[in-house]
Formats: sequence, C-alpha cells, structure tokens
Amino acid sequence: MEKHRITVVKGDITKQHVDAIVNAANNSLLGGGGVDGAIHRAAGPKLLAECKSIGGCKTGDAVITRGYRLPATWVIHTVGPVWRGGESGEAGLLADCYRKSLRLATEYGIRSIAFPSISTGAYGYPIDPASQIAVETVAEFLKTDQSILEVRFVCFNERTYDAFERALKEHF
Repeated sequence: MEKHRITVVKGDITKQHVDAIVNAANNSLLGGGGVDGAIHRAAGPKLLAECKSIGGCKTGDAVITRGYRLPATWVIHTVGPVWRGGESGEAGLLADCYRKSLRLATEYGIRSIAFPSISTGAYGYPIDPASQIAVETVAEFLKTDQSILEVRFVCFNERTYDAFERALKEHF
C-alpha cells in the first residue's frame, strides 16, 4: 500500500510543487553548500532570518520553517550524520532524519513532501546504504500514517536516482 505513495524523480528539489521540501542542513541552519545552499538561495533572505531565530538543530533532528519564495509552503530542515565508517551510529541518525521530518510533516498537515538524498554529498554517506535506509524508514512510517499522500525522493544526478530506484525495487 505504501509503494504507490513513494516516488523517485531526477531533478531540482527547489522546483518541486509539494507542500514541503526537506533541506539536508548543517547544524547551524544558516545555509551552506549543495542542497542547503540551493534551498537558501531559492527561498531568499527571509529563510535565513527565520533559521537564525531557531538557533540550530542537532544531528538526526528536524525543524520546520516557511518556504518563502519556494513553490513549497514549508521547508523541513534536518541534519544528517557525517559518515565516519559506519560504526558511529550513522545509520540510526540518518533514519531519525527521515522519521522526524515525517513526524513534523504530519503535525503541520503536510500531505506531500520531497526529500533529497540526506548525507550523501559533502557528508560522505555511501549512496547505496543511505538510499536503503531512506526507503525503508519512509515505507515503515507510511504503514502507520495515512495523512501523507506522497513522498518524493528528488535525486540531483543519475547515480543517486539509480540507487533510490534500486532501493525502492528491493524494498517492495
């Protein structure tokens, strides 16, 4: 039942017409490179101002802001783990990023949400296990939550897209 609610697309997360997009943020929430920088640039300076008022976010946690100039109404910021070889609790922290983002989505009445590939850029998490954790965590959440109608994994490049497609096929 959850499978039809999860899709994988190749594209730019800042252009997704969904209720919320997820930002793979750093602990400061003040912007950075990759997805984080792109979201901050597209949303405009009011996003940075709101993020400053929050005061940061712990690894594995999530916070929500308005989307400002983005097509999405909301931005859920989550801080993924830096890859340290897999023996430092990275898998649990990465799963927490997806789980806590989805919990915030349900609290705010969000029906459609787009995720990037969290932690697989500058934070160095290997794409294959990261995509499996993402798909499994989201699918597990959707088993008990009917309020979210669509979860979209937005992949910036072919390699990431292929990994998420494989993870989806393997899970279902």
